[in-house]
Formats: sequence, C-alpha cells, structure tokens
Amino acid sequence: MSTAILCGLIILVLLVIMLIAGVPIAVALGISSICAILPIMDLDVALLTGSQRIFSGISSFSLLAIPFFILAGNLMNKGGIAVRLINLAKLLTGRMPGALAQTNIVANMLFGAISGSGTAAASAMGSIIGPIEKDEGYDPSFSAAANVATAPTGLLIPPSNVMITFSLVSGGTSVAALFMAGYIPGFMWGIACMLVVYFLAKKRGYRSTTAFTAKEKVNVLLQALPCILLLVIVIGGIITGIFTATEGSAIAVVYCLILSVCFYKSIKIKELPQIFIESAQMTGIIIFLIGLSSIMSWVMAFTNIPEVVSNAMLSISDNKYVILLLVNLILLLVGTFMDMTPACLIFTPIFMPICTSLGMDVIHFGIMMIFNLCIGTITPPVGTTLFVGVKVGGVTIESVFKQLLYYFAAIFVVLMLVTYIPAFTMTLPSLMGYV
Repeated sequence: MSTAILCGLIILVLLVIMLIAGVPIAVALGISSICAILPIMDLDVALLTGSQRIFSGISSFSLLAIPFFILAGNLMNKGGIAVRLINLAKLLTGRMPGALAQTNIVANMLFGAISGSGTAAASAMGSIIGPIEKDEGYDPSFSAAANVATAPTGLLIPPSNVMITFSLVSGGTSVAALFMAGYIPGFMWGIACMLVVYFLAKKRGYRSTTAFTAKEKVNVLLQALPCILLLVIVIGGIITGIFTATEGSAIAVVYCLILSVCFYKSIKIKELPQIFIESAQMTGIIIFLIGLSSIMSWVMAFTNIPEVVSNAMLSISDNKYVILLLVNLILLLVGTFMDMTPACLIFTPIFMPICTSLGMDVIHFGIMMIFNLCIGTITPPVGTTLFVGVKVGGVTIESVFKQLLYYFAAIFVVLMLVTYIPAFTMTLPSLMGYV
C-alpha cells in the first residue's frame, strides 16, 4: 500500500513540475513513470521494460484507424464540405429565433461528426457563419459562444479518435459499441445548446429573414447528400459488421478523396502531399503519446495505484451517486488542464475499476469520461477549441466566457443525465446487440 502511494506521489509531483516547465506531455509521462518505478526496480530493468511497453502499447491493429480518420478529417476540412453542411443546417433550422446560431450548432454537429475534430468544426463554422451573423446584427460574442459551446459534439458523435483510444486503454472495448453509445449524448448536448440559443435569441430579437425556395431546398439537399452519405457508409458498415473500424477509416479516406478531388473539385492534386504531411505529423504525436502513456499504465497496474485510489474514494462514501459525482468533478477539473488523449490514457485505468465496481458498464463509463473531457476543450486554461473559436470570432475570451456560462449550465445538466441514466448511453448498443 505504501509503495503504491509513494509511486503515485512521484508520478504526480514530477508530472506537474514538468508540465509547468513546458515539457511535452508524452515525454513527461514517460520520465515520471520510469522515476516512479525506481524505488522497487533497477534502472536498467525499468528502462528495458518501459521500452517494451512502448512497443506493445502501439502494436495494435485498431490504432491504424487513427491515422486514416485524421487524414479523412483533413481532406474534409479542405474539401468544401463545410459550406454544404452549413446550407443544409440553414434548411433544417428554418426561421426559428437565432436561426443563424442554430445553424451553427447543427452544422457543428454534422461537420464535427464527419471530421472528428472539435477545433476543425469551430474554425470552419465560425469563419463562415460568424461574418453572416454579424451582418444580420448578432452580437459577435453571442455568435462565438454558440460556436465554441457546440464544436465538441463531433467528438461524441462518431467517428471519434478518442473513442478508439479509450477502446485500446480499456482493454479492447468494442469500438462499434462506443460509436453507437455516443450518438444520443452528442445530440443531447447539441439540443441543450439549441434551447439556450432559442431563449437568448428570443430575448434579444435575433430572427432570420431569409427563406429557401423549393428549388433551392432541392439543390441544398443534393449538394449535402454525398457528405451525409459518408457517415451512412462508414458508420453503417462498422455497426453492421460489414467491416471493422480500421477498414471503415480507410474507406472514409478513399471516399473523401473521390468527393473532394473528383466530385466537388475543391482540392487539387498538388495540394495532397501537404495534406498527407500534416496528417502524418498529427498521427505521430498521438501514437507517440499512446506509446509513452503505456509505461504509466504498466507502472500503475504493477504498483496497484488504481486499487489504492479506488479504496480511498470508496472510503469517502458508499453511495454510488456521490462517488460518480466526485469522479465527474475530478474529470472536469482534469479536462481544464489536460488535452483529451493524455487525460483518457492516464485516468481510464484509475477510474474505470471504481465505476465498474459500482455496476457501471465499461461503455457507459467511456462515454461519461469522454463527455467530461470534451467540456475541458472549451474551458480555460487549455481549452484549444475555446481559443480557436475566440480567434475565429474576433472577440475576447472574457466576453465569450460570460456568454458560455449559460451553455455550461445546460451541458452540465446533460452530463448528469448521461451519468445517472444509463439508458441514454446504452440503448443503441443494446439494440445493436453489443451488450
């Protein structure tokens, strides 16, 4: 027990010091983990075992889906898909109060789901819809807040790279089951924000005056149909078992290439090498991070740190609802200081045993964790999506954060519903036979 506490303190202290000093998170994870195991293991053995854990951590077939989905997302970001999805979202939102902000929300859900990136959604949608909202008299801070608050929905609505990462670190949880489980919570997040926009826009008198003709509606649907068809083909193929998530990611790349280069003609052949390089760089960062975090997972398992944390939390209360609330609050705090992927890799081995001992399904826990970490992407000081949305919107963080408080309240309510009512998460996986 004392060994676990000592190792845990070494990891925590060194990790905090190195992160404050600006050491890359992956390097900080590796160094702190090796140092933590030294009190009970020789340096040579620790380094040898650590290097083996790096190799075994990234030697997984399912990880091949990550570079393919990243490449597919980059192709979509530069392939003219954003404008077509925005037009479709305009068609869906009609002339309700705050119609343009509602359009932004729906478009974020669609584009984020297709690209799998909250920052890409915030950047693409904010840069296109923001100026239109300003011309129609919307407060730029109001517009930016709606954009920022809903950009992470695409991380819950599949395909999602963080779900693939969770599948790996949780011991092989079905990726297809996680994909299905994310739909309802993702849509609930978006709908809750649409309700906030409805009441705020009604109070401020924001209402669209434009309308589509019948011919324009047909044209918008036809232009957006190939984009939506991508989700149907990829996600449909994965959940029906026609192909795996990895094979589906490769199909997504081929589809996006054909759509962007041949159909929409929005990407030139000469632009492809740069897109490939950017995708490879992003993939390298994520895979390196997964490899180094595997050392920490091994150290925590070897020293029984998750068991110690579990016993400590369960000693606070034996009430399931209190423990789950505490886990949520810790994950919300973690999300404000740490990016999603490292947070998922570090805290899944710690909190998963606690939640499963309370009767929570691993799939349910995964979605709850990802939901919490998604909120972290729109909160300072490490909220990358927040910073992108503010920059694109041309406003200050202070002005947007005041507007975001309304959305945070609505999102937190949804988080509690997702946490305490398993049906929201488990219904679709159960219907598809994954549970």
